[in-house]
Amino acid sequence: MNRRTVTFALAIFGFCQLTLAQKKVINDINTPLHLMQPNYETPYKVPDVQDVKADIDRVLSFMAQSMPTKDDSSSTADRLHKGVYDDCNKLPVGAFRLTSYEAGVLYNATLCAAKATGDNNYMTFAADRLNLIANLAPRSIKGFQTDKNYDSQMRPVVNPQALDDAGAMCAAFIRLQLSNTSSACRLHKAQKCDCKKADKAVKEVIERYADYVMNKQMRLNDGLLARNRPHKNSVWLDDMYMGIPCLAWYGRLTGNTKYYDEALRQLRLFKQRMWVPEQKLFRHGWIEAMNPHPCFPWGRANGWAILTMCEVLDAIPTDYPGREEVLDLLRQHIEGLCAVQDKTGFWHQLLDRNDTYLETSATAIFTYCMSHAICEGWIDALAYGSQTLQGWQATATKINNQGQVEGTCVGSGMGFDAAFYSYRPVHVMALHGYGPVIWAGSEVIRMLNATNPKFNDSAIHFYSTPQTTASPIFNEQ
Repeated sequence: MNRRTVTFALAIFGFCQLTLAQKKVINDINTPLHLMQPNYETPYKVPDVQDVKADIDRVLSFMAQSMPTKDDSSSTADRLHKGVYDDCNKLPVGAFRLTSYEAGVLYNATLCAAKATGDNNYMTFAADRLNLIANLAPRSIKGFQTDKNYDSQMRPVVNPQALDDAGAMCAAFIRLQLSNTSSACRLHKAQKCDCKKADKAVKEVIERYADYVMNKQMRLNDGLLARNRPHKNSVWLDDMYMGIPCLAWYGRLTGNTKYYDEALRQLRLFKQRMWVPEQKLFRHGWIEAMNPHPCFPWGRANGWAILTMCEVLDAIPTDYPGREEVLDLLRQHIEGLCAVQDKTGFWHQLLDRNDTYLETSATAIFTYCMSHAICEGWIDALAYGSQTLQGWQATATKINNQGQVEGTCVGSGMGFDAAFYSYRPVHVMALHGYGPVIWAGSEVIRMLNATNPKFNDSAIHFYSTPQTTASPIFNEQ
């Protein structure tokens, strides 16, 4: 090493020593350490309503492009009014099926989002597609009489053969009917035209779906909805959502209380077999011949369960006998879910296994249900508001610039080992995530507008009245 190199090295060393000497030493006297900014993995803040709306608008835009209604130059309502569909016999083919149960979840979500946000684009999205499906149903029935492969998308509509075919779609059609915009022309009240044909088509679809769920789906001896897959007399937690909400909403639509009673009976039967009180979570699967009955609390199935409870509470009258049982179970479930929420705001694929991946659709469903429960006064925002916001912040990180939802587990069967659930693939084209994300975002908007979240001592707290203090303990981020 030559003299010039040594001199340069000594100069650098001296500069560094001087800099360190001049740098302020942080200690308890000169620095409020409790106000130092944590290094959160997920944004920890009270989201702006406009930002949340922009996120779900982006998702809606992607879905509108991916689920076309033949001619996008005008709304389905306009085209039906003008008779354009007279020559249309089959549903258009896009990136997602228009009649799957995942689509039913999406339609339910967008109809609720329209109400929560006041944005009619969400109503139009659902109304366009549901009215088109109903309009095509009569001619599809005729088509299948001569061709069993007439239109694969319409087969579940005209000939439902499973709860997946019927339940979620039925609930969406009923929601549309109850919104007073079910017929195509009701979107254009200024126009004078006969809506009876459109209304009749929607009602026929609803009745066909409801009849399947109420009278044709297989059951165990005590009446619990069941399947013969993967074994004889198998109970799937998913079927709480696929079978119960549509019955409760059909009772609301028709005024026939036997559908309320059946919905509540099914909830009790599912609780008997699927609820694990020690964890306050639900097992995913139950096989009659199996002994014992192990618990694998799959995230999205628990999502379907809590969403079912919210739907039943929304549909049946507030003073109806048995409703309090549902409310009690909902509160217990939320308590169990919050105990296993990850520090990032997500929930895991297997809720009680933090070595399984963080999953988007379950996180979005839980976020919706918790924010809805807060808005309805079923749970306390002071206790659960901040966890709900973290659920949304986590969900929002999975909405990419195109409006696609990332990190969603694809469709899943029933398993009885951790490996099965842990390695289920995720895919951006899994439709299961899109409805829940829109549902969650729109209800978080409603919650933000109805409550008073604010930073206090670096943490998010909810208050009964707006807080305007400028005290240093309030950290406005």
